[in-house]
Amino acid sequence: MTTSFHHGESRPDPAVSTLDDTAPPGGGPGPRSGFLFGLGFAAIGTAMANLVPLVLTLSIKATEIDPRGATTVVSIVASVGALCSLIAFPVFGRLSDRATGRLGRRRPFLLLGAVLFAAGAAGMLTATGTATLTAAGVVTAIGFSSATVALTAVIPDQLAPDRRGPASAIVGLSLPLGAVAGLFVAQLVSPNLPAMILLPAGIGVAGCLLFSLTLRDPRLPADRRPPFGWTDLLGTFWVNPRRSPAFAWAWLSRLLLFSGVAAIQAYQAFYLMIVLRFPPERVAEAVFLSTLVLTAAALVFAPIAGRVSDRVGRRKPFVIAAALIFAVGLLLAAFATSFPFFLFAIGVVGLGQGVYFAVDIALVTQILPDPANPAKDLGLMNIASTLPSSIVPAVAPAILAIGATAAAPQNFAALFTFGAITGLLGAVLIAPIRGVR
Repeated sequence: MTTSFHHGESRPDPAVSTLDDTAPPGGGPGPRSGFLFGLGFAAIGTAMANLVPLVLTLSIKATEIDPRGATTVVSIVASVGALCSLIAFPVFGRLSDRATGRLGRRRPFLLLGAVLFAAGAAGMLTATGTATLTAAGVVTAIGFSSATVALTAVIPDQLAPDRRGPASAIVGLSLPLGAVAGLFVAQLVSPNLPAMILLPAGIGVAGCLLFSLTLRDPRLPADRRPPFGWTDLLGTFWVNPRRSPAFAWAWLSRLLLFSGVAAIQAYQAFYLMIVLRFPPERVAEAVFLSTLVLTAAALVFAPIAGRVSDRVGRRKPFVIAAALIFAVGLLLAAFATSFPFFLFAIGVVGLGQGVYFAVDIALVTQILPDPANPAKDLGLMNIASTLPSSIVPAVAPAILAIGATAAAPQNFAALFTFGAITGLLGAVLIAPIRGVR
């Protein structure tokens, strides 16, 4: 496939493209009946396997390993895992776009995700120190990268641009849905830590396996395999922002917004224990309740936003509004002095996340530099979602120390305010995007 550049955007060359406007850019036969259900189950299971450790069980396991340095252990595990995902996303995307085996382009990476989820859970269960816990976190993070590459790429593979809203909403909402479902399962078996670790991972394995069995994923003919050379190797980790400015703006906007997500996601359990004085044995219940509120708010507005966005043919106003609402919610959380008010703030965050997740993936699939081979570029875009999980824990100790006192040694208000500011900047950067309304 060749491309032509128009007003700085990378677009398919109409002289060589054989696809019409209503066909999936990948040229595939389209999805089977039940595609959205299978996609949703796999995406939610994948999110469960990755997020339950990050939100809950990693903190508990780290406290068992090093009670006095648990926050440092969590920061190390989360940062290293996120850095490995940073590499894995575009590499798996490039490999997926070029796969010509009988299993198809996306199915092998769903199967790999299932294997790595199982291995990561077993590693976390048996970890006895920071190094082994970090290794388990890395395996889980790479499994999440592999499965997510496949789950996002099947959307442009199998759906035309004006039909991507519901699928985008499903994959986007899989994050809060996976968190709340996984935390529900975890708190049902709490304080049995082995069950809290293994059950969410097992559901992630089942989701990937079942979707891989039902996915219509045709084999890529060898003569349609994208070319690959040394310049393409470097391009695995790079999209030229001068040639694809819309993609670059969307990437940076997502990076900033997910920095806010990481600020509250990784440190919520500590906030509840340190600021709101929840005892450790009750923190799983409190985290589950806050995640339930977030998810309920997202579920109310995300389906509406996805369908309305498809109907009116606009994406940018929804993404901008969502980022603004998300930032307001984080500001409210920054100054919460009671658990009910914190839940209200989380509800506002959930509203913003729901609208954002419903529309963002659909927006991104319309500005890909190479729509016929989307996995690599979607892998790069997923870095913007993952990198904050490394950046934020790395800078969080310095932010938490701002204005710290003996009575309040960790300033969570400063951390959440930082997240709100990055969310606001993310909203601003949507405006310059061209090529999509």
